[in-house]
Amino acid sequence: MLDEAQGTETVGEKTYRRIRADIVFGRLPPGERLTLDRMRDAYEVGVSTLREMLNRLSYEGLIVAEGSRGFQVTPISAANLREVAAMRCLLESHALRLSFEAGDMDWEGGVVAAHHKLASMERRMAAGERSKAETWKHYDREFHRALIAACGSQVLLETHAQIYDRYLRYQMVAAVYRGEVAAIEHRRLLDAALKRDWKTAQATLDKHVRDCVAHMIEKRLVR
Repeated sequence: MLDEAQGTETVGEKTYRRIRADIVFGRLPPGERLTLDRMRDAYEVGVSTLREMLNRLSYEGLIVAEGSRGFQVTPISAANLREVAAMRCLLESHALRLSFEAGDMDWEGGVVAAHHKLASMERRMAAGERSKAETWKHYDREFHRALIAACGSQVLLETHAQIYDRYLRYQMVAAVYRGEVAAIEHRRLLDAALKRDWKTAQATLDKHVRDCVAHMIEKRLVR
């Protein structure tokens, strides 16, 4: 019985991660209806397990429950983007200070390694290789997570991760690319981390996010 329960949990967790990634990375677009029959066939999982995963994603704000009609991928809007971005800055700025003050050499090494992968992908994107956008944003997310990894609060990390992915969904849906400007800001964040300069990091992050939001709205990538 224990083995069966563990197997069920594993299937459920895998299904949850698949659906969540499909929403965050835009493969399930905003506003798309998610009927249980359709999702059951697409993800090859039982209805009870599927309903549990969808309720979990609804709690995270990635989908909206529609009563007897099933679920819908949460729509996007400029107003919601601004709210999500503001919350991301609030959480991440606080975590940056805590992390920079507590970070040791292992943390520093993790930040450097994460930036190396991101910078390598940014160079490939700048050279015109745009087919790896999902990989690029994955490395972007990992770099920002590495910066705050030493903050000392698991609750803060978990809450930030949820908000970050809601922000990332906007970037993926809008196919946003700011090129060298964003790469320079990432380098500034790295330099600030190595100097433990959390004030510069906070100011850089604020500009990094604010300018990206303005870009998406001004280019009418999000309405």
